[in-house]
Amino acid sequence: MKFGKLVDKAWEEKTASEILSAPPSALEGLTEKHDEALAALGIKSVGDLAKWKYFQRASALAALADLDK
Repeated sequence: MKFGKLVDKAWEEKTASEILSAPPSALEGLTEKHDEALAALGIKSVGDLAKWKYFQRASALAALADLDK
C-alpha cells in the first residue's frame, strides 16, 4: 500500500507495521520535537498515538460531529 502524504518521504515505501512501530515524526508534519513532547505522555510510536485514549475520543467526536445537527 502507498501511504503518500500520510507519512514523511523516508517512510513512504514502508509497510503499515513498520510505520506503526516508527516514532510519531514518521507522520507528515511532525518532527523530533513532537516525538519528545509525545514521549512525555507515554507515546513513543505511531501505534501508541493511534491507541492513545484521548486521540481515540477526539477522533470519535470528530466523526460524529457531522451527525449532530
